[in-house]
Formats: sequence, structure tokens, C-alpha cells
Amino acid sequence: MNSIFMDIIMNYGMPIGTILLGIFFGWVFKRFMHQRLKKITERTDWKGDDVFFKAIESHIVLWFFLISLNIASTSIPFLSDEYLGYLSKIIVAIIILSITLAASQIGVGVLDYWAEKQGTDLPSTTIFVNLARIIIISVGVLIILQSIGISITPLLTAMGVGGLAISLALKDTLSDFFAGLHILLSQKVKPGDFIELDSGYMGYVQNITWRHTTLMERTNNEVTVPNSKISAAIVKNYDKGDPSFSIRVPISVSYESDLEHVVKVTQEVASTVVNDIDGANEDSPAVVRYFQFGPSSIDLKVYFRGKKYGDQHLIIDEFIRRIHKRFQSENIEIPFPIRTLIHKNNQS
Repeated sequence: MNSIFMDIIMNYGMPIGTILLGIFFGWVFKRFMHQRLKKITERTDWKGDDVFFKAIESHIVLWFFLISLNIASTSIPFLSDEYLGYLSKIIVAIIILSITLAASQIGVGVLDYWAEKQGTDLPSTTIFVNLARIIIISVGVLIILQSIGISITPLLTAMGVGGLAISLALKDTLSDFFAGLHILLSQKVKPGDFIELDSGYMGYVQNITWRHTTLMERTNNEVTVPNSKISAAIVKNYDKGDPSFSIRVPISVSYESDLEHVVKVTQEVASTVVNDIDGANEDSPAVVRYFQFGPSSIDLKVYFRGKKYGDQHLIIDEFIRRIHKRFQSENIEIPFPIRTLIHKNNQS
């Protein structure tokens, strides 16, 4: 019994010890060395190193285990050279797959950081996240196939021929896909923008996927528009550049009114609206201008500056309430439409 136990220790003690030692070193490296390096990188201004250490954190112990397993496999008695070759290829394939997944996370994270630094929102959209991951994982899979002895040249040839056939069959889908890339790269619209299409649809851009763009109307209705339609459409982007815009409120007063007094009262009321309403731009005072002699009134307009689209509703509502009350107290008449008819009776 003791001899059998000793034989097991002599034959399998070394490989088992090597594997356990590799796992232990992996845990120690992750627990101490990796955490110390991670804390150091968190103090730097560049966030790319934070993305790197976060991506590899879950793979460290696995890498140490696979490397120790590869070393220990040469000491396992019952494994022939042929099986050792198979095991080595499997270990290399798993390591490459693990590195590919980590590289995918690093790629998306660095792209996200770069876009944030540039002031864009590219990776926040599904299309860019998926595209970056597909490219990195596809390269990793090709490397795995090559490492286990499978020639990728016929595969690349077949993919080229198959890609041509698929592109003809999915012409509309690919058109939407490349239109989505064009929209994001040109920054025609981006998530969060409030836009209006020439078809009449208006809403906030929620997301740009590989096939369509999702708009959320102010009534909380979701509108799905193909990317090719948006790429070819005339788009009014209310948030492009300076999101503030002009708000016009027309008013009419009677011909008997003191126009200077009307302007003074209107300016006072408009100023209180600008100061009290959050959506009004305080850096742009309201402007009052007369613009025509109407059929039964003298017409003027009050110009406000809103911070973004949607603020105009509260500004207009509050201004109409206040100006109507103030005009009543100042005896300024807002006339009803009046038309004078002169009838000539021709007598022979």
C-alpha cells in the first residue's frame, strides 16, 4: 500500500504540485501585484491604463493555471507525445481566446475613453461596440485556428466569395449598416440630440444600431427609422452647435395705444419671464419690436432666447399669462379683429 502511494507521489506529485503552484502564484499576483499596480494607475490622468488592468483582472489566475498545466503536462507519465501535442494546442487555444476577450474589452474601453475625450458619443451606440468586438474576436478566432494547425487561407477565400453573395442578398441591410457608420462618423446626429426629419418626425435620438435609429418623441412614443432614410434625409438638429434658439411671441394692441408705453410694459414683463423661467437664456435679454400695421391693430413681436428645444412651451405660456394680466392693469387694449364695411347705394 505504501509502495503504491509512493509511486503515485513520484509519478504525479511533480505535475500536480506544478499546477497548484501556478494557481497559487496567479492568486498572489492578482491579490497583491495587480492590485498595487491598479491603484498606481488610478492616480494617473490617462484612463487607458485603468481600462487595461480592469480587463485582464479576471483572466490572471486562468493564465497562470494554463501555463503551469502546459509545463506540468510534460511530466505526466501516461501522456504520449501525440496527446501532449493535442493538449498543448488546446491550452494555447484557450490562452489566445482569453487574451482575445480581454483585448475586446480593452478595445471597447479605449474607444469609449477616446470618444469621451473628443466630445463624441460613438462607442455609446450599439453599432460601434458590436463592430469593435466582432473585429477583435474574429482576428482572435483566426489566430486560434492557425495555432491548432488549421489553414485559414481556404477559409478566407470562402469568406470572400460568401461575403459577396451575402452582400447581394442583404443589400438593404448593408446599406443601413454603412449609413449608420456614416451618420456616426460625420456626427450628423448623435444620441441625445433632438432632431426633426423632413418627413415630419421629431424626437430625441435614443440609439443608433447597425440597422436603424431610434427616436423618442416628446409624447414618449418611440419611432424607428432606417439609417439609410436618415442619411439621405434633410435633418434639422436642434442640439448641433449652440442648442439655444429664438422664440417669437406675437402681440397686437389697438391703434389708440401709447406705443412707447406698450414697449416699456412689454419689456418689463418679458424681463421677469427671462429671470424667473429656467429654460430662458438669461444672457440674452428679451427684445420687443413692432413689425406691421394690421387690419385692426398694431402688431409687435417679443423675442426670447431659449436654452434648448422644448423650453419654448413654458416661456410662451408664462409670458402670455403675465402680459395679459399686466395689459389689463395698464388699460392697454388687445383688440378683437374689426373690419369696417362701406356700402354705397347707387340710385338711378
